[in-house]
Amino acid sequence: MKINSQKSSKQTHKYIKHIELAPYNPDWPKLYESEAARIKQALGDNYIAIHHVGSTSVPSLIAKPKIDIIAVVVDLQRSIKTLEQIGAEYRGEYNIPGRYFFRKRGGIDVNLHGDIDVNLHIYEKDHPEIELNLMFRDYLRTHPAARDQYALLKQKLLQDKSSFEKNHRTFTEYTMRKGDFIREILKDAGFSSVRIIRCSDQTEWSAAKKLRKQYFTNIKSNDPNDLESCYLNAQNAPSAPAARRAFMDEDEHLALYKGPEIIGYSHIHLPGNNKPVIRILIIDENHHGQGFEEKFLTLIREFIIAS
Repeated sequence: MKINSQKSSKQTHKYIKHIELAPYNPDWPKLYESEAARIKQALGDNYIAIHHVGSTSVPSLIAKPKIDIIAVVVDLQRSIKTLEQIGAEYRGEYNIPGRYFFRKRGGIDVNLHGDIDVNLHIYEKDHPEIELNLMFRDYLRTHPAARDQYALLKQKLLQDKSSFEKNHRTFTEYTMRKGDFIREILKDAGFSSVRIIRCSDQTEWSAAKKLRKQYFTNIKSNDPNDLESCYLNAQNAPSAPAARRAFMDEDEHLALYKGPEIIGYSHIHLPGNNKPVIRILIIDENHHGQGFEEKFLTLIREFIIAS
């Protein structure tokens, strides 16, 4: 199934040319194994583990024909040069702090299997996104009804023209609108780890706004610190070509997750070479006194240091 959406210079929205969903291909695990061997060899002593994730790792599930791979390393920084040497293009963190994202286009065994793309996600050991992806994959593998429901959602999204819109953000609406389904599956799977994410989809921005308004009731719509303004600014900010960040240059808006539930929000100001400022750190009142304030602050400090 391939649906094309042409881009027009007169349109205010940014479109990608097409989103393609393909029936499950039994060659996908073979393609993963082939590329995994290359990645493992390239990483050398920086390598810890590697996993096939995403929809191509779930038998009988339709998927975009892109092989998603997680590689676990000792040192993120060391991975960039070695992976670039095997044709992987470093694209930055996107919305996940502590995740280095690479892509390869048309680079796996082309003579044998055709033009296949790779999305490569690099993490250091014990990053919660590793467990998240494995639990999501394994749940779909063992629950055919959930797998089929996910397939129907994908097909439904492709029937909606707005799914092709990016609105000058990093992700298409097709990707963003799968978020609530993924959170529901993670809940059913028992995922409970604590992690931070840059606010990206509507659910995350809405949760951040709700948390903020619990404590600040006099926010005006024209206030530059209003979450609605922040959301619109993030939507309209141009993508930075180096780090591919579709967020405001000097402000970060982080959601704190406990499993699939958003329990906290922080607004961090990063004024260039000046000292970073944590403007707001909020934990939902139902989670007070459970150590989440300290955990959130620790994750923010690590985020600032890495930035």
